[in-house]
This record gives sequence, C-alpha cells and structure tokens, in this order.
Amino acid sequence: MFQVMRYEEPLFRPPCEAESLIVQVTLGCPHNRCSFCGMYKTKRYRVRDPEEVKADLRRARLFYRHVSSVFLADGNTVAMNSDKLAEIIRYIRRLFPEVERISSYGGGRFLKGKSVESLRALKEAGLDIIYFGLESGDDEILSMVNKGVDSKGMIEAARRVREAGIELSVYILLGLGGEDRWEQHAENTARALNAMRPKYIRPRTLYLLPGTPLYRDAQEGRFREASGETVMRELQVLLNRLEVEDAWFLSDHVSNYVPIYGHLPEDREKMLAAVETALEKADLYLGPRYLTSL
Repeated sequence: MFQVMRYEEPLFRPPCEAESLIVQVTLGCPHNRCSFCGMYKTKRYRVRDPEEVKADLRRARLFYRHVSSVFLADGNTVAMNSDKLAEIIRYIRRLFPEVERISSYGGGRFLKGKSVESLRALKEAGLDIIYFGLESGDDEILSMVNKGVDSKGMIEAARRVREAGIELSVYILLGLGGEDRWEQHAENTARALNAMRPKYIRPRTLYLLPGTPLYRDAQEGRFREASGETVMRELQVLLNRLEVEDAWFLSDHVSNYVPIYGHLPEDREKMLAAVETALEKADLYLGPRYLTSL
C-alpha cells in the first residue's frame, strides 16, 4: 500500500488536530522525563533532516487536494533550531497555500529559552498556535512530576509566545496534585493561567499509566490518586479563581469526567453549574474511567 507520509510510531496529536496533516519534523520529546507521561518513552529525540521532511510534504501535496491545517509533530517541535523550523513552515505555506492553521507542541522549558525575535520569526513564517503543557502552576507539583521548569519559567515562556503574536493553547492536568495537594494545585494553576493569559485553556484529567514513575509512586503509596469528586472540587476552585479575559475553556479530551466548555469570563457560571451537577450526581458522572486511548 502506498504510504503518503513516513511516520515513526507512536504518533500523537491534540484532539482538535484530528483532521490535520501531521508532519513529523522532530521525533520524540527533548525532555521526556515527566513522571506522569508515557507518550515518547520508546523514542530517542532527534530532529529530522529538513530535506526528508520536504520530500514527505511533496508526496502529501500529490495525494491531498486540500489541506486546511498542519500539525508539526512530535513533542516540543519548537525546541529545534528556529531558523530550520521556519524554513519548513515557509515551505508548507508555499506548497499548501490553502492552509489556514499551522500548529505545534511547545514546552515551557524550551520556550523560555527562545527569544521573542526567534519566536516572531516563526510567526512570520506561518506558525499560528502553540499547544503548551503547563500541567500545574504549583512549583511543588511541577518539581514532583519532574516537569523541568517552575511556574515563573512557564509564565515567562507564555509572555514570549504572546509577544511574538502566536496564539497560546495551554494544557492543565486536573488531579496532578492527587488527594493531598489538590487545593494548592487549583489555586496556583489559576494564578499561573491569569498571568499567562492564553487564548485557550484545555484541561485533561490525570490517568495513571502503567510503567510511568507516577504510577509506581501510586502503587507504592507515595502518591494518592484524586477521586472524581476531588477532581471536580479542584475544577470548581480553578474556575472561580480564573481572571482571564477572552479565553476559551475547552474540555476536549477523553480523560475528562465531564465535557465542560465555555468562554471566559461570561460562561463561568454555566460551567460551574455543570460541575455542581456532576458532584450532585457523582454515581452517574464520576465513576471509574476505562480509557482505550489517550
């Protein structure tokens, strides 16, 4: 069978990029030490030869009549040399003039090391949005899960992305504080988000993956997994503390107990009412999760 793109599995993308052309510009994740994550453990991080990537893109152009969006995989693609990444983005724009959005993952550890000028060059080349893994705004939790950057670094990274004109979509990980740190997780994550001022806030809920360090911590009693009720209380605190303007809150992931969507600040009460309903009907909404895909 003819294969349009050359992929090295496993391959991941945000749920909202399901219809996008996925291009592996890098392979794996340059950090790859977060204790909750099992995404790229079978890969060594490396940057693909730009000419090889361009060859993939030319094959895709022959096969696809219309491409509306492109996602640049794998994890933390923006960590690579900005000039080389900009070259690939410009090539995409020339080859697929109909493309409306080009996006990539980007982590705070690497983005805070990028100058505003280098990020602006990516914007000018055609990068529209970065999916940014904050996970928590609490420094104790960030250290505990080996995120590689503190909340100050996260906020500085976000400032640089915004100043460069690139849209910011921030992931948070509900339940990451467990039963013991849920309140500080919620309070400090809201504080960080208020400072970061993202266009999109995308919550996921922690699911302990066998083989990860955090899973072993839970098995050996060093981490107490948050119950569904605790996760909802955490979400209540978070929504009440958020002071962002013109931000979309999008619960677009299979890991979440309840699909909660809205625009802040005007939809806050509607979203809080949905959380309250979930708490009142915990047996219906907050039971065990059986996830076949993350």
